[in-house]
Amino acid sequence: MTATEFTPWAGTLGGLLIGLSAVLLMAAAGRIAGASTIFSGLLTLNIDAQMRWRGIFMLGLLLGAAISGWLFIDGSEISFPSGPAMTIISGLIVGAGVTLGNGCTSGHGICGMARLSLRSLAATIVFMVVAILTVLVTRHGLGG
Repeated sequence: MTATEFTPWAGTLGGLLIGLSAVLLMAAAGRIAGASTIFSGLLTLNIDAQMRWRGIFMLGLLLGAAISGWLFIDGSEISFPSGPAMTIISGLIVGAGVTLGNGCTSGHGICGMARLSLRSLAATIVFMVVAILTVLVTRHGLGG
């Protein structure tokens, strides 16, 4: 399977697991499963009880992605056309967007929408419109 194939069963299973993890984190710790906020909590100098569950959550995300990629995706077809400098700049831009938007796509789209947050609804609509426009421009407008 390549990373761009239509895979409804894998997508459904992934969605169910993401939703289950969000529900379990809310039920067990009373926390919203917004990945950027959880990760940023690991980047502080305050070593407290929050560090453990944040670390376990992030480790689970990384291990889940690694196992899924190992089992289901042919990694030989994945390439990064830009170099390290562009990757760092892109990461900083994403970080700025997460900060300005008060959360990331997972926080707003999964958890915020489930809580019927109007701010998350607005953010999710903006994410989707920008994603659609980006694909239209890069795939059709720029001849990509």
